[in-house]
Amino acid sequence: MQGRNVISVALLMVMFSLASWGAPAHAWARSSGVSLSKGQAVYVPVYSNVFTGPRRLPFQLATTLSIRNTDLSVSIRVTSIDYYDTKGKMVRRYLGRPLEVRPLASAFIHIEEKDVTGGFGANFIVRWNAGKVVNNPIIECVMIGATSGQGISFVSPGQEIRE
Repeated sequence: MQGRNVISVALLMVMFSLASWGAPAHAWARSSGVSLSKGQAVYVPVYSNVFTGPRRLPFQLATTLSIRNTDLSVSIRVTSIDYYDTKGKMVRRYLGRPLEVRPLASAFIHIEEKDVTGGFGANFIVRWNAGKVVNNPIIECVMIGATSGQGISFVSPGQEIRE
């Protein structure tokens, strides 16, 4: 009887191995928490300024949008980077043609501290795609500012959106 249990367990293990062997890599990645995609539209909050003190004085911030390809072997194509102001009006379009970001490489857009066109509720919409399923890139903004010996910096992560 014990021999049959060992054989049954061994058969189940072989069947499971064969079944999972043919499973696509992205099925494993999904179950492991790794995010994969062939493309996305990503909303990235931008804070051109934050308010300080009781009088809500604006503290101007420089912004760097960072796009980091986290895939080890496949390039991604950034097809558009659009900048919107607090009222949702497109202020600037940054790409005239797609930008290739090679494996483990990064691209960035920098907005100077003195540029106040976006306002407090500015954002980027970044669209990217790839020829096959890849690790999702990390897309985020780093805001930093310094005035009169006071400095502030923080990061704002991107959020995938549906168009």
